[in-house]
Amino acid sequence: MRAIWKGSISFGLVNIPVSLQTASKTEELKFKLLRSSDLSPVNYKRVAQVDGKEVPWNEIVKGYEYEKDKFVVLKDEDFQRVDLEATDTIDIVDFVELSQINPIFFYKPYYLEPQKGGAAAYKLLRQVLQDTKKVGISKVIIKKRQHLAAVKANGNLLVLELMRFSDELVPASAIKVASEKKPGAREVAMAKTLVNQMSEDWDPDRYTDEYRSALMKLIDKKVASGGKELPAEGHKPKRATNVIDLAAVLQQRLADAAKPKKAAKAKPRARPKAA
Repeated sequence: MRAIWKGSISFGLVNIPVSLQTASKTEELKFKLLRSSDLSPVNYKRVAQVDGKEVPWNEIVKGYEYEKDKFVVLKDEDFQRVDLEATDTIDIVDFVELSQINPIFFYKPYYLEPQKGGAAAYKLLRQVLQDTKKVGISKVIIKKRQHLAAVKANGNLLVLELMRFSDELVPASAIKVASEKKPGAREVAMAKTLVNQMSEDWDPDRYTDEYRSALMKLIDKKVASGGKELPAEGHKPKRATNVIDLAAVLQQRLADAAKPKKAAKAKPRARPKAA
C-alpha cells in the first residue's frame, strides 16, 4: 500500500521512523444523479444564492459566518499566520491506560509501518504497550490539520487511531434520560442468563453488511433485466413495541433460546446452463 504520511514516533529521546497506512475502507455504494428522460449524468454547479448565477473558481473566497448572514473573509495569508508547524512527528505527550478512555473518543485507525532502522525500537514500544495495557496519547499534523491520536499495540503492529478532542463531543448531560425504577433482581438474573446464552467468541467475519449485499443483488437483477422495474415484494417493516412486562419478555426469549435450532436446509445446486 502507498503511505499517506511518513515521519516518526517520538517520546522522550526515542525516535522511531514509521509510515502511515490506511487501516479502514468505505464499502458504500456510490450512485450518480441522472436525468430520467435519457439517463444523462447531472453535474453540480457552484451557484450564488443571491442571483442563481454560476461562480467561477477564481471568484470564490473562504468566509466564516460570525453572525446570521454576516461573514469575514479569510485569505491564504490569514491561514498561514495561524498555521502550525507541519512536523513529521507523532509526538507522544502522555501514556494512559486504555481502559480509562471512553471508546467514543476514537474514530479512525491507521497502521504504522516501521521504516528502515526503526524495527527494533518499533517492536520494543509495541511490547511495552501490550504489557502495560497503555496507549501513547499524541498530537500529529496530517494534511494541514492537527489531530489528537493514540498509538496502540495491535497484534504485531502499532496502530495510530485518530481521536476527537473533548470539545468536539456533545456532552452526555445534553441527552435526557427518563428516570425509571431500578430493575428487579429477577429481571437482572434473567437478562444475564440471556446474555450468557447469546455470548460468542469475537469473530469479525460473522458480521457482514446485509443491506449492501441485498442492494447489490437487486442491482444485478436490474442489470440483467435491462433496467426494467422489478415486481414489488411484500416486505413489512418491523415496528417497535412498548415493552410492558420486561420479565415476561425475557422469560419468553430464554425459552426460545433454549429450543434446539433447526438444521439449515441445503440450497439446491444451480443447474449448468446449456451451451
